[in-house]
Parts: sequence; structure tokens; C-alpha cells
Amino acid sequence: MALSTSQQASPVTDPAFSADPALLAQALAALESRRDPSGRSLPTAIPDAPWETSDILGLMADLLLHQASDLGHGAAFAHMDPPTPAVSWVTSLWAASRNQNLLHPATAPAGIDLEAQVIAWLAPAFGMGGGHMTPGSTPANITALWAARKLKGVRRVLASAAAHVSIPKAADLLGLAFEPLPCDRLGRILTDALPQDLSDAALVLTAGHTSTGALDDLSLTGRAAWTHVDAAWAGPLRLTKRWAGVLDGIEGADSVAVSAHKWLFQPKESALVLFRQAERAHEALSFGGAYLARPNVGLLGSHGVTAAGNLAASLLAFGRQGLESRLGDAMEKAGRFAAAVEANSALELLCQPVTGVVVWRPRNPDRFEAVADQLPAGMSSRTRIEGEPWFRNVAANPNLEIEPLLGLISGLEA
Repeated sequence: MALSTSQQASPVTDPAFSADPALLAQALAALESRRDPSGRSLPTAIPDAPWETSDILGLMADLLLHQASDLGHGAAFAHMDPPTPAVSWVTSLWAASRNQNLLHPATAPAGIDLEAQVIAWLAPAFGMGGGHMTPGSTPANITALWAARKLKGVRRVLASAAAHVSIPKAADLLGLAFEPLPCDRLGRILTDALPQDLSDAALVLTAGHTSTGALDDLSLTGRAAWTHVDAAWAGPLRLTKRWAGVLDGIEGADSVAVSAHKWLFQPKESALVLFRQAERAHEALSFGGAYLARPNVGLLGSHGVTAAGNLAASLLAFGRQGLESRLGDAMEKAGRFAAAVEANSALELLCQPVTGVVVWRPRNPDRFEAVADQLPAGMSSRTRIEGEPWFRNVAANPNLEIEPLLGLISGLEA
């Protein structure tokens, strides 16, 4: 039987393993500060003598806070990496303090049920019966295709030539042939190029291509022995009322991957792999051992409750209304930015944004670097489409201040 904190008879005798109010106060002060980075680095070897805690926090604050990119600043509009809600900082701290292992009910009496409940909240929006959490969509995609091999005997993986790198990686790890399919300049599979016989294949459809945010035709679900949807980016739209229809057809998939550390605003590393027939998939991916109290499902061995606790707390803090408001705000800002690009005759818009990603460039390609020099740090990232450079903006930051950026784009001379 697991012992609760109140049942622990012995006090903590090693102070390194107990709460330190002074340490927590210093940590909070560093979190709230906005110092310039000092450029310090770790020593070249582990020190022989222990450091003072205040010195450790001073160094680590510089490395982890002051030298880090601020993904929540007003002009952060470049990547699919959002800032995270403060409630997740607290739950991360608590989860780290208890170090629960979800492999063992004795060490995670509440954590196992907590993850299961989070999955139960989210899976129905995708037409899925269940699933589990993974530390990112790469292991989620690998897990889904592993299930396809085990349950359907697939020998091939077909996906857009612009699919995320995790798809050919998964095929390689699983000993499956990867066949990239022709796609348009937005990365979408050209449906006419799809082979007729897919009886031995897993077809991967992307809901939110990394470079463009575009979606493959989700009506193609069911065409292959197994259909997996990599909804790492756009998946959370399915949880909204206004934008859920963008992903219509996803409910016909056999499996879905969603990155919670993208548009669900979670700390890395956090994602979900969902299955239409979750019980069958989990049974196929389960392994036992003499030391295990219950089967180990999926790729992960020992893993903790941090991701599930963070996601549960964040969803409680947002509610459906709060999540819809934030995603709707992102979609609206992306649309306004695209309109500003389109209104400037010196600029070219690749396409209208469908999932909060805007891709654009100067009409004169020789002016690309000159334009880049006029953009604030953190405003835009770069991608290449058909071998040519484009700017890419991603509406993942709830703190984005769009008005100054609209003014910048409107007055940009390229």
C-alpha cells in the first residue's frame, strides 16, 4: 500500500531533499526579474566540493531564464513554441518534489488516474477511444505506426514529402518502407498521386504542416490499412466550437498525435497519442516484467506525472471557453497579419492562413535579407518552399502585440 505524506513517520534528515523557503524565495525573485544575461556557463567539470545553493541558483537563473528566449514577449511570433501558463510552473514543481513513477501504482496512486482522466477529457473531440501521453509528437507518431504494424501488419508508410521528419524516422525505426508522396507547395498530399492499393500501408495525414500550417485532405482517412493523423500543431482546434470543423474527417483515423506543448501551451515535453480502438492498441503495445505491477504500455518505461499534472491544471485554469478564446485570438491575429502582408504591394503572401501560420516574402527575392534586417528579434522564422526562402509567422503566443507588427508590415519597403 502506498504511504501518503501524512503517513510518513520519519522526518527528512538530508536538507537537500526538503523544501527550503529561502531557496524558493530566490527562485521566485529570479523568475520575476528581467536581467540581461551575463553569459556565464557551467564549469568544465563537476566540482569537488558542493556549491552554496544561492550560487547554484544564480548561475542556473542566468542559463535557464536570462539566456533563454522569451516566447511570451510582445513580438514573439516566429515559432510553434508558446509561453506556458503559470499554474503549470507550480504543478511542475510539485510533481518534481514527489517524483512519481506511473509504472507502479504504489508510487503514483493518484498520478495514473490523473493521466487517464486527462485523456478521457480530450480523446472524444478527435473521435478516439483513448490513448496515453508521450514526451512529444515524435514518440507519439512512432507509437501510432508501431500499433499499425502490430495490428494491421503494415509494411509501408506513406506521407507527404513535406511531412514532419518524425514520420520517415518512425518508418526507419520500425523497419517499414517510407514512401514520400508528391505534394503541392503548401505541403499537402496530391490526392491524384495516392496509390490505389493501400492494403499493406499506413497513410499519414498532416493536420498543420510545419512550414505552412496547411492540412492534408482528412477525407482520405480510411483509404489505407491504417490512417494516422499527425495533428501535432492544429489538433487543439478540435477542442473549439468555431474552428473544430477545420479538422473534419479526423474522426475517421485509426490514431492521432497531438503536441500539448504547442497549441495547448504546455511545458515541453508533452503530447498525446490517441487511438480509435485504444484497448486493442494498448494491448498490442503492452509488455510485462516480474518487477511490474501492471503492464507497461507503449514506448516509455519509467515516466512521471509532470506532463499530465500540468495539462490537467492548465485545462482547469482555461476551461473550454478560455482555450477557445486564446486559440480564436491567435487565428484572428494571424488573419490580420496576412491581410497586412497582402495589402503591401512589395510583399507576397503564400496563402491565406488556415491554422494560424502566415508565410510571406518580399516580391523581390534579392531584398530578402534587407527585409530580415528590419524585423524585430523573435518576430519571424524562416522556411524554404520549393527551394526558396520565405518568412514564417506562427500565432502561438497569447501575449502577442499585433498592432505594432501590422504597422511595421504596412510600412515595409521591399
